[in-house]
Amino acid sequence: MKPKVRVLLPAGYGLNCDAETIYAFERAGAAVHRVPMNLLFRGEVALGDHQILVLMGGFGWGDDHGAGVIQAVRFRTHLGEELEAFIERGGLVIGICNGFQALVNLGLLPGFDGDYRTRSVALLPNDCGMFRDQWVRLVVDPGSPCVFTRGLEAAELPVRHGEGKFYAAPEVIARLRARRQIVLRYALPEGSPAGGRFPDNPNGSVEDIAGICDATGRIFGLMPHPEAFNDWTNHPDWPRLKEHARRAGRPFGTEPPVGLRIFENAVRHFQGS
Repeated sequence: MKPKVRVLLPAGYGLNCDAETIYAFERAGAAVHRVPMNLLFRGEVALGDHQILVLMGGFGWGDDHGAGVIQAVRFRTHLGEELEAFIERGGLVIGICNGFQALVNLGLLPGFDGDYRTRSVALLPNDCGMFRDQWVRLVVDPGSPCVFTRGLEAAELPVRHGEGKFYAAPEVIARLRARRQIVLRYALPEGSPAGGRFPDNPNGSVEDIAGICDATGRIFGLMPHPEAFNDWTNHPDWPRLKEHARRAGRPFGTEPPVGLRIFENAVRHFQGS
């Protein structure tokens, strides 16, 4: 029997998506180590003993000084070299919502030319001026190198954020596009990119960007919450979807929902399947 893939989930300071993130990774077959963040910073828990690092959602440090800023400073101060060594050894990193904000502040994304220190993109307050809590449609770039989205073409996931507008200079956007690092875009009901239309694009993100990866595809950040779609009954329309499937003579709920598949892809990356 293969040993389970080891996932590190730093917790505390207002981060609050640990229960569903643990559940999703455990359903995907991983062993999750949830640790108070200070133990990681003090070296009592080693990042190198794990294969996947998760920066989860929530409101780290109350989003004081900007969402993800303090978390990024503390990670860079205490774990800067260890983080880069973890990436160099082939570790996976996923940042969800507040975790995505921390990744861009750290400079781990977009990680152009292996530079994991320079900050070149930002996640800004939503154009609508308010916190958005809604489900969104997403289109996935099948040509992206992203490990987490292999085999996916589209998704529906919830967002819940006040600072989710992806922004970067035009030359940075062009570089992301050319290297297929734009993994997820907000989409219209028929599946085409939202074209900035609210509320399909809930925050005004440039080019409808909802998630990006680095050039290796092993570092992935996204504003929507895949851990919140770990079972079909999480979906707000699941009774209608179930009835449509029944009338069409199709099974319902036998395949893992798209949120769970993102975590399964990460685990399978280390299982060679």
